[in-house]
Amino acid sequence: MPLLAPARAFLDWTVNTDPDAWDPVDAAIIGLPLSEHYAGEPRPNDQAAAPEAIRAQSDQLCLPTDHWDFDIGSTMAQILPHGGRDAGNFMGADTDFGDDFDESIRVLKRHVQQSRFAAVLGGDHGVTIPVVEALEVVARPIHLVQIDAHIDWRDEVGGARRGYSSPIRRASELPWISGITQIGIRGTGSARAQEIQAARDYGAMIFGADDIHEHGLNAVLAHLAGRGPFYLTVDADGLDPSVMPAVMAPAPGGLRFEHVQRILRHLAREGGLRGMDVVEVAPSVDLPNAITSITAGRMIVNAIGAAVPDTST
Repeated sequence: MPLLAPARAFLDWTVNTDPDAWDPVDAAIIGLPLSEHYAGEPRPNDQAAAPEAIRAQSDQLCLPTDHWDFDIGSTMAQILPHGGRDAGNFMGADTDFGDDFDESIRVLKRHVQQSRFAAVLGGDHGVTIPVVEALEVVARPIHLVQIDAHIDWRDEVGGARRGYSSPIRRASELPWISGITQIGIRGTGSARAQEIQAARDYGAMIFGADDIHEHGLNAVLAHLAGRGPFYLTVDADGLDPSVMPAVMAPAPGGLRFEHVQRILRHLAREGGLRGMDVVEVAPSVDLPNAITSITAGRMIVNAIGAAVPDTST
């Protein structure tokens, strides 16, 4: 199988790297380090090390699990009394990206089917493309919510159509994606006028970070009300560099952690949060205290707390 066990499991969950042996669990996580890379860029890139870097901070994320967590208003042991599953990292055979891409979708479909909440650790933002393909197995159409500095609507870059500039464009082509909301957009990225027009033609709702800072989240939350179930993709550069500094394209003026917390809880209430990914963390510059990796992991902990019912009541 193309799944490799992690050096340390997320929150010290049970590790099972055999998709055919996965039983249903409340929460599961999988690492997806690689996507289709662009010519002239390294493979693996820096973000490929992020799944292991985030897991390595488990002591800072939610341990011991019987201690009260004020973010989730409970203990992780109450929410997940039997723990969760860490499926390891999908590395592929590294021979033909098309074959690896197809196999990753098969594995991810199983990951989604066998967990109430399915989390994914990237990797650059290209890893979201097989994830949204795998959401086909969800019974109802999924509304995609993106937190990012960039809209990621490029059709291709140098002939590559499944790289980190294209995940939202690829999602827009899938019939099981019912709509797209993009939050925190700002600055300059890969988008040109034609990508902005493509997003508008599709009907994507774009909320700029500046509007959120000036007017708050109420318009965002009102727009999302009743549109679930949801899948959330979080690019680390969607948050302000003061919160998540270890990214390759830092842009000032991003969201704060508390913005993301409110969005997570709202998605869980408004039709259900089916899963999420966190991408674009660059561990080599996550100094001196790994705060970006810690923040990435805390977002997942907050999402589990919002999405998975407390079984103690």
